[in-house]
Amino acid sequence: ETLHGLEGDADLQFLLQGGDLLKVRSTSWKKTRFFKLQEDCKTMWHESKKTFKTNQTFSVDEISGVRMGRQSEGLRKYTEEQVEGRCFSIMFKGRRKNLDLIASSEEEARKWVNSLEKIISNLNNLTCQQKTEHWIYSCLRKADKNKDDKLSQSEVQNFFRLINLDVDDDYAEMLFKKCDKSKSGYLAGEEIEHFYDLLTHREEIDVIYGEYAKTTGFMSSENLVEFLLKEQREKATLADAHKIIEKCEPDENVKQKKLLSKDGFLMYVHHPEAWILNPVHKDVYQDMSQPLNHYFISSSHNTYLMEDQLKGPSSTEAYIRALLKGCRCVELDCWDGDDDEPVIYHGYTFTSKILFKDTIKAIKEYAFKVRTSDYPVILSLENHCSVKQQEVMAHHMSTILGSALITAPLGDGMPTEFPSPEELKGKFLIKGKRLNKLEATFATKAAAADDTDVTEEEESNDEEEKEEAKESSKKKKKLKLAKELSDMVIYCKSVHFHGFEDARQNLSFYEMSSFKEGKAMKLAEESANAYIRHNVEKLSRIYPAGSRTDSSNYNPVPLWNAGCQIVALNFQTTCTDMDLNLGRFVVNGKSGYILKPAYMRDIATEFDPITLTRGDWLKHKTLHVMVISAHQLPKVNKKKSSIVDPLVKVQVHGVPADVAEKETNAVDNNGFNPSWNENFQFDVYVPDLALVRFVVEDYDSTSDNEFVGQYTLPLSSLKMGYRHVPLLNKNGDLLPSAGLFVHIMVIDAE
Repeated sequence: ETLHGLEGDADLQFLLQGGDLLKVRSTSWKKTRFFKLQEDCKTMWHESKKTFKTNQTFSVDEISGVRMGRQSEGLRKYTEEQVEGRCFSIMFKGRRKNLDLIASSEEEARKWVNSLEKIISNLNNLTCQQKTEHWIYSCLRKADKNKDDKLSQSEVQNFFRLINLDVDDDYAEMLFKKCDKSKSGYLAGEEIEHFYDLLTHREEIDVIYGEYAKTTGFMSSENLVEFLLKEQREKATLADAHKIIEKCEPDENVKQKKLLSKDGFLMYVHHPEAWILNPVHKDVYQDMSQPLNHYFISSSHNTYLMEDQLKGPSSTEAYIRALLKGCRCVELDCWDGDDDEPVIYHGYTFTSKILFKDTIKAIKEYAFKVRTSDYPVILSLENHCSVKQQEVMAHHMSTILGSALITAPLGDGMPTEFPSPEELKGKFLIKGKRLNKLEATFATKAAAADDTDVTEEEESNDEEEKEEAKESSKKKKKLKLAKELSDMVIYCKSVHFHGFEDARQNLSFYEMSSFKEGKAMKLAEESANAYIRHNVEKLSRIYPAGSRTDSSNYNPVPLWNAGCQIVALNFQTTCTDMDLNLGRFVVNGKSGYILKPAYMRDIATEFDPITLTRGDWLKHKTLHVMVISAHQLPKVNKKKSSIVDPLVKVQVHGVPADVAEKETNAVDNNGFNPSWNENFQFDVYVPDLALVRFVVEDYDSTSDNEFVGQYTLPLSSLKMGYRHVPLLNKNGDLLPSAGLFVHIMVIDAE
């Protein structure tokens, strides 16, 4: 059994036996398929009737969630309500389509869902603490399924999973051939030890271990404390060392003596708490009681799209994906639909449509899930509906979101500033047009709106708009606004921007503007300090240019530098800009809220990211990065023969003076354990705003290098010393066996 503590578990047995399920692809395509969990407990197998389809498995790792009932679009569309209790769907990370299934009974459906959830959470919680005697051999016996003291290649891989070493299939095959001296197709006894040595041999780690292993070839607790203090710059005590040994030492005899073997040291290096990201910053660690506009907020543009903006599908799934990635501001483009049900799609294009009410339900269900954040979600409405259907929108939001919807200011009386993310936990805020000022509702109820016209807010699409603006200001499209919808807009009222001076004199704190990326970039370059001061009092939302029909993105960093909070990106597109967004928000509990530095929350601030005059923001530091090695990099090309020629780029993103990139040489034909040992140095003047990005690419002399993996994090969350850098694929999911090994120092440059 590879699953810790689940030996003989009934749910596990149920999955290992498997069973028939009805797979649903359309109203007419519903076919019975047999599904079961394979012996490795990590792979699901299903029969396929396609003649040439060899790959009939998917890894449990690829599952992002299992949902009971008719919750996916497919099941809602293609099945009848009476099968609700028998339906469930399996959702995947990345681009893979949902699997929509119907079981033969409600009880069976529940069994599948509970069992799958159990093994998913078990795999997510594998730790270094597998109990072992002389550890490699007791593990070996468990992995040897047919008890013949020989291991086949698949048994060898099971074995390594058991001791928490993920082995990429291609590398397993290569090492297996190397060790199978007798060419029998099996490994036995010493060949297995040899395989383990080859797999875990990391010269760079041996060297560090050797420096500190001063106790008869082992590291004592004292040696470990010395290593933690000197190399890792951690305030460590003996108790901390004992904890690490308890967690990471695989050999019981060594553990009893409170020593750390080389294998244990390797386990420590790979333990998430020793990774490059400061574990204290993984949870919410910032003050969450400041006004909402003092935070950068993870925000998505055209959230309903799965692909591009001209013909791609719209889907409620896209909202779920964005929310699960920590997004806290989603966009809803609303248009009149049939039967008085408003729909969401990209107007005037061929993107498909989804019902407004289904979207609100999906958002409600996934906004504050265990894996997401508790902090408020902003629903940014782009409203093109008739008054009648706007009333339907208001009705759906109030019935579906209920008390979670903010429909009046918190506290008594007219507020003078935003409430904090802390006060708004679990709440939804509506951003949209409003018929009158919020103040009016407090003045006299009699002075209520007598005018139901407001100008329509559209993200503008043409470049010739300057000319047209003069014309159209005379004849702006008037949009009739439903009072019920208008009244739901409390803290985020959309207004047009007429310059910083006008905003300061005439706009209340809750009145916010949306800026197209080009306009915002210009302001961020030419009037950065004015923009920062504007954002001390108000919210600003930035959105991509309409010309980006491929849903490409723009660099969010200059806009964050100008204090803009809601920098909306196309979450459905994978690119460097999106990597930077995930990196900016990877800390603070992935809550989607990051507190701006104090000098960006002060109305009299002199801070200007372009000119960088003296001030609190200037904390000149030198960042030293040594790129030591990488391990088990995945193949980019699935061709058997192709092996990566990896190189590493280290980038700093921040204020213009800090932006820099250095790259290593490429290593020929080695993705298994390439080493570089190259040193880079960066000057960073405004560390609070800097992000560090590590990118691994496959070098190609004839064309662009291919992307292998990357990891981005705030400079202020870097841990020093020898660190494992996890790598994410282009969708932002963890590559399970791969990583970089680096040494980091950040010192004051005075």
